[in-house]
Amino acid sequence: MTPSLPADIRTPAYVLDVAALKRNLATAARIKREAGCKILLATKAWALPEAFALMRDTLDGTTASGEYEARLGAEEFGKEVHVYAPAYAPGEVERLVKIADHIYFNSPAQIERYMPVVKAAGKKVGARVNPGYSNATLGGALYDPCAPGSRFGTTRRDVTTLPWGDIDILHAHALCESLADGSAGLIGHVGRTLADQINCAKAVNFGGGHFINKPGYDVGKLIAAVKAFRAEFGVEVILEPGAGLVVDTGYLVATVLDLTWNEKDIAILDTSASTHMPDVLEVPYRPQIVGAGEPGEKAHTYVLGGKTCMTGDVIGEYSFDQPLKPGDRLVFTDMMQYSFVKNTTFNGTPLPDLGMLNEDGSYRLLKSFGYDDFRSRLGGPKRR
Repeated sequence: MTPSLPADIRTPAYVLDVAALKRNLATAARIKREAGCKILLATKAWALPEAFALMRDTLDGTTASGEYEARLGAEEFGKEVHVYAPAYAPGEVERLVKIADHIYFNSPAQIERYMPVVKAAGKKVGARVNPGYSNATLGGALYDPCAPGSRFGTTRRDVTTLPWGDIDILHAHALCESLADGSAGLIGHVGRTLADQINCAKAVNFGGGHFINKPGYDVGKLIAAVKAFRAEFGVEVILEPGAGLVVDTGYLVATVLDLTWNEKDIAILDTSASTHMPDVLEVPYRPQIVGAGEPGEKAHTYVLGGKTCMTGDVIGEYSFDQPLKPGDRLVFTDMMQYSFVKNTTFNGTPLPDLGMLNEDGSYRLLKSFGYDDFRSRLGGPKRR
């Protein structure tokens, strides 16, 4: 249910629905209570520090995909910080051990190189394993961590070469927007195929992609699978939902700027697919708009385009009961997950430097972007 939005919202604007977020957190609280597992917020899917106070009492901490997100979790959320990246840059692990509690590695080479650093700092080491379980329901191979040729995790071929006596956590992220059949299927698959490795570890992290608040998700099935796994192996279980915690908790509010025609009626908005909703082009998918229908379903159909100069910046084709006019406001739903964070550097990935190569061959650095640039785009003062 979409609440009545104030008329004075300046657009474009991402708007978090606090009541909807609290409803989703109640699901997470139930899973933790009944299954006896930990749940972390995957900040790669959504990170709004102003809302962390609403989540802190329910969740056990955050999981990051890089140094900036890890620092954000440590400074703003204030509980456990887990971090995984396909590879770490020189000096990054040395900085991360001052921030994160659990650091996960993608390959035997990264573990060999960096495990002594993590152990010396008294932090926990995790190994990401590719379990060979494909159940991503969004975007096919593009969003499947276990697709053929995936760069994520040590494969079954090499998993026995890892130093399991020194590894604390087995990490097996394989899902994307999966319902409970996928979640339970992954848990069962890992138990059957990686039992020897599980018995060496203290915890198993089943990653994200558990779409726990999506309509149709059987929460009881996930709870039963986690309880059975814990009973069999006696290890701690960790889940890392991102989108699953914030699905359907907010909106992107946009305004119609102009109307034009080229074989079809076209409405130009003050928002943009390429800038504000990149998954529209990358997946691709068609976001829902409050009160709109499929093309031809309602009386007036329009192609909705962004205000950038990129030809392909087209959101999609929608129909409306009344003709659109400049100044009309459109409300896109389910805009807290992923679309939001791709505006703030996905995974907290640092923006590239800006520089110039002079005619004499010398290089001049114009601007370098750091953590403060990343943090300032997430709103609100820093938590001290």
